[in-house]
Amino acid sequence: MKNGVVIVGAGHAGVQAAASLREDGYDGPVILVGDEDELPYHKPPLSKTFIKDAEAKPQPLRGEAFYTGSAIDYRPGVRIDRIDVGRRSLDIAGGGALAFDHLILATGSRPRTLALPGADLSGVLSLRSLADARLIRDLSAQSDEVVILGGGFIGLEIAATVRATGRTVTVVEAVDRLLGRAVAPVVASHVRQRLEATGVRILTGTSIARLDGENGHVTAAITSSGERLPARMVIVGIGAVPNVELAHAADLGIANGIRVDHQMRTSVPEILAIGDAASYRHWFTGGDVRLESVQNATDQARLAARTISGHADAYSAVPWFWSDIGDMKLQMVGLTAGGDSHVVLGDLPDNKFSIYHYAGDRLLGIESVNRPGDHMLGRKMLGACFSPTPETVAAGPEGLKAALAAFQQDEPARAAG
Repeated sequence: MKNGVVIVGAGHAGVQAAASLREDGYDGPVILVGDEDELPYHKPPLSKTFIKDAEAKPQPLRGEAFYTGSAIDYRPGVRIDRIDVGRRSLDIAGGGALAFDHLILATGSRPRTLALPGADLSGVLSLRSLADARLIRDLSAQSDEVVILGGGFIGLEIAATVRATGRTVTVVEAVDRLLGRAVAPVVASHVRQRLEATGVRILTGTSIARLDGENGHVTAAITSSGERLPARMVIVGIGAVPNVELAHAADLGIANGIRVDHQMRTSVPEILAIGDAASYRHWFTGGDVRLESVQNATDQARLAARTISGHADAYSAVPWFWSDIGDMKLQMVGLTAGGDSHVVLGDLPDNKFSIYHYAGDRLLGIESVNRPGDHMLGRKMLGACFSPTPETVAAGPEGLKAALAAFQQDEPARAAG
């Protein structure tokens, strides 16, 4: 083993994988390559503080001294053209090769493109990178009217942020409610009401037929019913697709992402995949998932490092997510697909509540708005595979804490039985 580990992708997953290799005592070469010229940075702030504040700077994931001090060879502005599986080598765009003993693909995902007339006009933007955020920030300062296509987390975060600067903002969503399958209808309805109260116009069940422009710059989005929505900036937030091209060309298994096992190994054991691009059988649901979250990226990165270091751990992290939309901090834990009942704890009018989702008597997940204590307790409960009764949930947090403590105290007896 002389070529060490090469990590392709310098986002949250890639940087954590490099850090975890060193934390686990791996002493071989670690090379981290990214196609951006920036020091790796936090992405969640890009849709919020960064585009609102002209003076805001990117927040590095790690300081520059970390890479040199940890003997991590960070190579920015490098694009990989091909994986040569047989030779365990990467072809670098522009020439050159990079050999590896183990390869970690942390290639992430990219915004889904808009297939409409006018989509190539100037002023039509998506957000995935720091360069994108800079363009949105610069153009929003010159745009009184903004149209956002897509009512998912990114679109709504940007809508709230841009509206707070005084712009006229219209959100257009093709389906009949916001946040699709991401949250329960009651949460989606609450988010809509809060955004509309700030002046954001929201059109659901509405599609866009084309984008109009003048002198090459967008001027309006035209709905399928013919309504003209003036806009100097159109932000496209209609979902993301995993970056699997390198893996696919190398004949790695692909299934809504790069297919990995419970240790993050692809169909070629020396190649691992993590983060937004990785698809796997989830321990909690028993179904195949591909999760786009910082938590998933960093937890999978830690496990991939342990796999390379010779451990046999299986991925068992509890999935959790968050989003800041205006005055709402949404926090979600678990995966709620397949739920058939729920319990509401808290007060919707006060903008502080949680939804506990069940399938039968099994707790699937919790969605919280401005109740971080519920979220943290939920992470502990799901991590312990504890499902409180709906009556216990309704009694409030103190009863839940006591029930969890009793459940954990009885764990030795259950294990022995």
